[in-house]
Amino acid sequence: MSIEKPDIQEEIHEIIEEKTTEPPMYKVLLHNDDYTTKEFVVEVLIAVFNKSIDEATRLMWQVHRNGIGICGVYPYEMAETRVSRATMAARENGFPLKTTMERE
Repeated sequence: MSIEKPDIQEEIHEIIEEKTTEPPMYKVLLHNDDYTTKEFVVEVLIAVFNKSIDEATRLMWQVHRNGIGICGVYPYEMAETRVSRATMAARENGFPLKTTMERE
């Protein structure tokens, strides 16, 4: 014999919904330097951050002019992976390109 208690089920469901939150997002930042070539920056933006050639070129110029630019906003693990991939690609090619991440 089953006794249904809809009021209790609804309360539990509401409590669960209230505790569910979105993960924090992180901005991946690209920093300008005097050594990394513009062509390489565009290549990294296309390969690591999935930018189109137009988006990558625009962002490269923004970083060149302003000193810093946002490559994208991701959950922590994705942001960390992209920073790592961009840094590794730069070091393998002899460039000091710097990418960092900060909480949005």
